[in-house]
Amino acid sequence: MQIIPVIDLLRGHAVHARRGARHKYRPVESVLLPGKAGDAVALSCAYRASLAARLCYVADLDAIEGWGPQSKLLNKLADPATGFGTGLLVDAGIATVTAAREVLKHGATTVVVGLETLGTFSDLKRIVAAVGGERVLFSLDLMNGLPVRRRTGTIATAEAVGLELGARAAEAGVAGIVVLDLAAVGNEAGPRSLGLVSGIKRLIGVTVYSGGGVRSQEDLDALEEAGCDGALVGTALHSGAVGR
Repeated sequence: MQIIPVIDLLRGHAVHARRGARHKYRPVESVLLPGKAGDAVALSCAYRASLAARLCYVADLDAIEGWGPQSKLLNKLADPATGFGTGLLVDAGIATVTAAREVLKHGATTVVVGLETLGTFSDLKRIVAAVGGERVLFSLDLMNGLPVRRRTGTIATAEAVGLELGARAAEAGVAGIVVLDLAAVGNEAGPRSLGLVSGIKRLIGVTVYSGGGVRSQEDLDALEEAGCDGALVGTALHSGAVGR
């Protein structure tokens, strides 16, 4: 199972995401990058050099919140001479074909289309048709285990609905599904969606990634046992609990 390091971008800085409360995020401090808090490009280089990471998950929080994508910064991250290079998985609040193409133009290898900001699954199908399913992941965005939409808040109270949403994304042709619990991000309480990860893998059969809550190698082992193909990790890398 892959460890996929995370960079959360807010107002030009790499920030430490905690429990989905974006207004409280502050520049991230990492043992991988002492003395350079919030330097997203330097952090991406550290991920490549120190962890030999092949993929890096980038959440453009400005774009997710409805502002424009941080295009210049994405270009720097995607440049192998200055940043991480190829292998960026970018969530930038993508809900249209135009937005997906824009993010790919600025260096993303794969676009991540999140439930939080997606309009309809027809929109997801159009994005897949336009840029190719191999370049699209669907993020099943959760808050305390419940699927969440920006417009309506949590939309379900049962894991079965999460499976249905995953199935609809797979039917649209995406390359994989990210199970991302925003409330678990940065709180070091362990992964919360092992059952959903396992269900998606067993019943839908697509590549599945998990985000939120990883504290240790034991958590990574539990995710792998559940069928997870890769884990998004931030806090545990910055503290040195994982990856050193």
